[in-house]
Amino acid sequence: MSESVNSGSPGTTKPNKSNQKYAIIIAILSVIIIIQFVNTYLNRQEREQLLVEKSTTEEELATTMQRLEEIRAELDQKIADIQRLGGDISELTRAKEEIETELKRTRRANGQVIKELKDRVEGYELLLKNKDAEIERLSKVNTQLLSENTTLKTQKNVLGDSINRLTQTKQELAGKVAIASQLKAENFRIVAVNDRGRERESPFRSRQVGNIKIEFNLAENNVAPVEGKKIMIRIVDQNNQVLFDVARGSGTFLYNGKEEFYTAAQEILFDNTRQKLVYLYDKGSDYNPGTYRLEVYCDDYLMGSGSFVVK
Repeated sequence: MSESVNSGSPGTTKPNKSNQKYAIIIAILSVIIIIQFVNTYLNRQEREQLLVEKSTTEEELATTMQRLEEIRAELDQKIADIQRLGGDISELTRAKEEIETELKRTRRANGQVIKELKDRVEGYELLLKNKDAEIERLSKVNTQLLSENTTLKTQKNVLGDSINRLTQTKQELAGKVAIASQLKAENFRIVAVNDRGRERESPFRSRQVGNIKIEFNLAENNVAPVEGKKIMIRIVDQNNQVLFDVARGSGTFLYNGKEEFYTAAQEILFDNTRQKLVYLYDKGSDYNPGTYRLEVYCDDYLMGSGSFVVK
């Protein structure tokens, strides 16, 4: 009986060992499968997280770049405003150039880039805020200057009107003084002097006329200055022709902007003593019958006139 039992024990032991090996293998495989599953799950989670982060980063980058575009437009407006108000636009111009450089540059969407851009955006926003205050200050200054300029223009116009009135008054006064200072000829005496020195009053007979003697006084004038004057006479015949002979002292002068002939002239010093002037004119030929007009001029104005008749 004991032999039968002993012969069966080795057979029973072998299956038990084999079962243990299978159990271990199955356990190991199960662990490997679990590990792979876990790794696969974690990798998928990590990829999803990376995709989310990438999407978020790209969105932040796009938002930041969009803000840079907006800031560039705001800078253009601030530059125009400050330039119009006469302020300094150099700082704004530099900021605009920097932004344009950033917008043209190709960047990878990573956190460092976005952080740098956000920092710059904050700096540009602060710059814009400061420039708003500067624009407000410049606007107030310009408003004040405009008000002062308007006041000055008004004062200038008033002053200009006063000056114009004074100038006009001065010119009118100068014109009146000029007219008042004009010399006048008075107390005319025109006689014919024959070869024997005998004088005859007008009318004259042609054969009795040798020289024409013309006398007159310069009227008193307290306005006229004491100065040298050229007194010219014109003898005008019945045909309105001036007796003119350069050899006998005739010449020309300007009257009302036109050149006119004079018959004879004297240079005198006017001294306001009612001085008497005498002209003795020898025509050198007979006088035609008719009425002759005598005109006396000084400078460019008529001092007085007279006439005589030759029969």
